[in-house]
Formats: sequence, structure tokens, C-alpha cells
Amino acid sequence: MRYIIKFEIYINFSVYYSCKIQTIKMQILKHQKTHAEYFHILRQTISEFQSIGNILSNIKYGGIFNMKATGIVRRIDDLGRVVIPKEIRRTMRIREGDPLEIYTSNDGEVIFKKYSAINEMSENASQVAEIMVKLAGCPIVIFDRDHVVAVAGVSKKEFNERRISPSLEDIIEGRKNFFKTESESGTVAPVEGIDKAAIACVPIISSGDVTGAVAFLDDGISVTASELQISLIQAAAQFLGKQIE
Repeated sequence: MRYIIKFEIYINFSVYYSCKIQTIKMQILKHQKTHAEYFHILRQTISEFQSIGNILSNIKYGGIFNMKATGIVRRIDDLGRVVIPKEIRRTMRIREGDPLEIYTSNDGEVIFKKYSAINEMSENASQVAEIMVKLAGCPIVIFDRDHVVAVAGVSKKEFNERRISPSLEDIIEGRKNFFKTESESGTVAPVEGIDKAAIACVPIISSGDVTGAVAFLDDGISVTASELQISLIQAAAQFLGKQIE
């Protein structure tokens, strides 16, 4: 869909500039503009069009990469490998074994972007969330390994794209399930910056790799996870894992 929008933008600009050139030609025929003025405007128009083409060619997943220079230079070894500095890996939460997607630009740039299989199927995740909130009767949040991907039963604007909390990260890294029961006294607030506790958290595992997590939230009524909710969250995590495979 994003590529269709990008193509439509390009076509619209093509039509606009074609019409602009044709208008100038008509003005020359009517002696409203000289040939010198025509070629000047033509060069300016082509330059504008090329600039727009360069911008569109850099559009990835609905946005333009906002790159920041780090001042760090790394050499490629004889096996074609390059080391990403530890500080960058820590800040960007890049872990050993994490998949990275590679992009190239017309300017010779090579761009690495963290790949999220859950984020790629965010529409499916949203549908699962909408179904589960009706069945479980409590808010649900679906995460990849870094951010919120889909929510239902809570404000999307408040939760969207927020990072996972350290406590949820521990659950994902340890491949552990968390269920709030009368015998379980621990508390997990899965979303960073939002003080809303979870009653259940289950990692999403696909082909042996942890790709995210599903969390049911405390809505003030369900303060512990029922047997039904435990079964539903496990089914949701298993379903999403199978969809990725």
C-alpha cells in the first residue's frame, strides 16, 4: 500500500510538470515568452522534478530516514563484516542475533534498519487484538521486541510506538510467561512511561526465535488473570508466532 501511495505521488508530480511545460510551450507560440525564458524555466522545472524524485526514492515505510552523523568510522574486514559500536547497539537495543534489514540509496548510502516481523504484520496483529479484547474482557497490547505494535481496549494514541519496559524485556529475553494470580505478588508494567500493570504476559515465539510479546492489562476489574484469559493469551501468542513462520 505504501509503495502504491508513493507511485501515485510520483505520477501526480509527473502530470503537474508535464502540464507546466506544455503551458510554457503555448506561451511561446503566442509570443508571451521568449525561447531563452523557455529554456531557463525548463531547466528549473527539470531540476525541481529531479529533486522530488530523489526525495521519493528515499521514502521507506511511509517516512524519510532521519539520519544523524555519529562521527564513528568502521572498516570492513576481509570477510565483509563491519562492527556496530557497542554504544549504538545499546542505545538502539540491537542484540546478538537480531535481524537487520539493509537499504541502499542513490547517494551511495548503506542503511541498516532493525527488522521486526511483528511490525510487518501489524494489521493482522491489530485484528487479533480487537478479537481478543472482546473475548478476554480486558485491554490487550501486542509488542515486537522493542515497541508497541498494536493495542485494543486502550488509547492507541497514548500507547502507539512506545518502547517496552525493562521488566517486559526480561520476560521476553528469558522466554518466561507472567500470570498475575493470587499467589503471584510481582507486578509488571509492560509499557515504558505508562503506569499500567499487566495481568498476563506471554512471549511470541516463531521458529525458535522470540519476536515479541502479548500482554493483557489490568482494567481495574480484572486484577488477576483468569483461566480463560491465560488460555486466550497463550493462544494469541501462538497464533501470531505461526503467522510469522
